[in-house]
Amino acid sequence: MSTLSNTLTPTTRWLIIIAVMSATLMQVLDTTIVNVALPHMQGNLSANSDEITWTLTSYLVASGIFTPLTGFFTDKFGRKKYLLMSIGGFTLASALCGAATSLPQMIIFRLLQGMFGAALVPLSQAILADIFPKEELGKAMSLWGVGVMVGPILGPTLGGYLTEVASWRWTFYVNLPVGIISFFLAWYIVPDSVKRKHVMDWPGFFLIAIAIGAMQYLFDRGNQEDWFNSNEICLAALLIVVGLVGFLIRNLLANNHSPVFDLRIFRDRNFSVASLLLAVFGLGLYGSMVILPLFLENLLNYPVLTAGLVMAPRGISSMVSMLFVGKMIKRMDPRYMIGVGAILTAIGAYACTFYSQNIDPFWVVWPLVLQGFGLGMIFVPLSAVAFATLPEETRAEAAGLFSLMRTLGGSIGISIAITLYTRHTQIAWNYLSGFVNPYNSAVNNYLQPLHLSMQNNLAMAVLGKEIAKQAGILATINVFAFIVCAFIIMLPLLLLFRYKASKNDQADLPISE
Repeated sequence: MSTLSNTLTPTTRWLIIIAVMSATLMQVLDTTIVNVALPHMQGNLSANSDEITWTLTSYLVASGIFTPLTGFFTDKFGRKKYLLMSIGGFTLASALCGAATSLPQMIIFRLLQGMFGAALVPLSQAILADIFPKEELGKAMSLWGVGVMVGPILGPTLGGYLTEVASWRWTFYVNLPVGIISFFLAWYIVPDSVKRKHVMDWPGFFLIAIAIGAMQYLFDRGNQEDWFNSNEICLAALLIVVGLVGFLIRNLLANNHSPVFDLRIFRDRNFSVASLLLAVFGLGLYGSMVILPLFLENLLNYPVLTAGLVMAPRGISSMVSMLFVGKMIKRMDPRYMIGVGAILTAIGAYACTFYSQNIDPFWVVWPLVLQGFGLGMIFVPLSAVAFATLPEETRAEAAGLFSLMRTLGGSIGISIAITLYTRHTQIAWNYLSGFVNPYNSAVNNYLQPLHLSMQNNLAMAVLGKEIAKQAGILATINVFAFIVCAFIIMLPLLLLFRYKASKNDQADLPISE
């Protein structure tokens, strides 16, 4: 049991939770809240559709590079000071993003947002793990999971609302009151940690920064650049290999005693398996999050705000699920909970493979509610298992690596989903257009009520639009079929966890042997 957890009153503990989770929610919201505002930002910042996506790429790259440094800066400055620096820097960068008047300014300010915000998620996880007794670790992770999971899911809803009723700039300005309150609460109530001597391996950091930055670039820009037909993507892939190999050689073969992060953390089997599962989890979660808005807005013609409201129940379902799991985690084997969650999410994603352009909002919502409940059942026990067998002094560093795996899994999921959607739309277009000819009675029957014929140019435009819509629906179905597979793959990986039953024959958290 943590010594710190014994010294805190319930009121103090809840104030700490509010301080760190408001900062975390602010950071994770910014991973998705801006997405729906991109078309509006594009006009104000004089950017084209390709250039404006750099506002997303720059944030992800900076966040990915600085997340593994959480342990180093925590040791150097102390947890409280580093948390205050992160909250203050992120809040200021958010204000600068809202006031940006050009694309270069926005990219620079988004880089700053990513740099300062990178530590907020792992720091909050490490702090909550410390302020709760070990037997209440599941409860701590359920509270943490609510912020980390619900934020990205509800981001498009809040972003759509703010953009529609105010301006895209308010997707950044909304962080200011939250950041200010969180900063002063953290300054007043969050306990500090002991500073430790931690000499930074700057050559090692340079190598891993190159690898992570190139990896984020490859996943985020790969589809737009036509993958390995692009020299930029080939260069990014080369940098990934060089950076990772160089980093591993420096840390493993050169007996480096001051690594960027201690790879020995991965000797803990539970942490390693949980990190792998989290990457697969992020792949399925973020893959569905990027495809749903395309389906709802482009194919079903839902307004931005309506699309956000339709997706909101998944976030609410996830929150309910995580609070439920937080109470049940001490009574059940967490592997069973993760397995049931993966199955529920897979069933919800499988239901989406029956989507068509004629479905009503109810048939959009209920699979998302099922997915949300399943996602909550996965995330909380997975987070608890990852930290159950790690020493306290490694939690900040492990939390940074754990968050990095979630980020990379999400980037891979988004990249694969967009690539599958694009390629399968092209395949379906070519397949369906082969049936459009004067000898197909179905085509003539479709055009007849419109008083059109194949010889009419307007008829070809109408048919082209319909084929594009049907091709998009088929591509969406194929993406959800891939997401089903991603969650099914999680099931056999659960067997790799080490587990030991407690003396009273009730399920306990996995314990290293």
